[in-house]
Amino acid sequence: MLAALKLIILGLVTVIVLLIVAWLATHIAAFILEFYGALFGLWLLFALFTLYFFRDPEALTPTGPNLVVSPAHGKVDVIDTVTEPDVMGGECKRISIFLSVIDIHVQNAPVTGRIALFKHTPGQYLSATRSNCAQFNENVLVGIDSVEPRGEKIGLRLIAGLIARRIVPWISQNDPVQRGERISLIQFGSRVEVYLPIRAKIKVALGQRVVGGETVLASFD
Repeated sequence: MLAALKLIILGLVTVIVLLIVAWLATHIAAFILEFYGALFGLWLLFALFTLYFFRDPEALTPTGPNLVVSPAHGKVDVIDTVTEPDVMGGECKRISIFLSVIDIHVQNAPVTGRIALFKHTPGQYLSATRSNCAQFNENVLVGIDSVEPRGEKIGLRLIAGLIARRIVPWISQNDPVQRGERISLIQFGSRVEVYLPIRAKIKVALGQRVVGGETVLASFD
């Protein structure tokens, strides 16, 4: 008797579940049919934005001697002097570039040389609009021993932001790189800092927009 009662209850539950599923399916189908145009439009906008965000044009890298090109696409919002011990070994010039969510997020090698240091540091994900976010955020520090210009050390810090929570490097320690070569991707809004020897001559100004692999940041005479 108890077993039969359990079977009856199980059957009733199954029927109720099937009725609920059928009701949901009917209403979801009606919603899709009514708003399929808007839903398709949203999907299309998302697909187009994804393609736009991950665009990766070829850089028209300048060929002049002793040049340092921008590793990032974005806006120069800091030019100052700092102390960077790991790559530069002390005082150096810094150029910091903010990448908004609509900028290209592929980075390029600023000079031709060898990757002498590759150091990943975990951290927070504060907004990359803060110029001091490198002190707190996840970042990758890259040191390059340059052969063009010869004998110079150039440092890069790839910094994750509030939305950008993944740095995708395409290089590792001891790899050779060519000026303008693609070296990494930071997904969504982020920041890239460039560390230069004190004697480097800065060629960009605050507020200037730069193009990765193309815009000359500095030169050595």
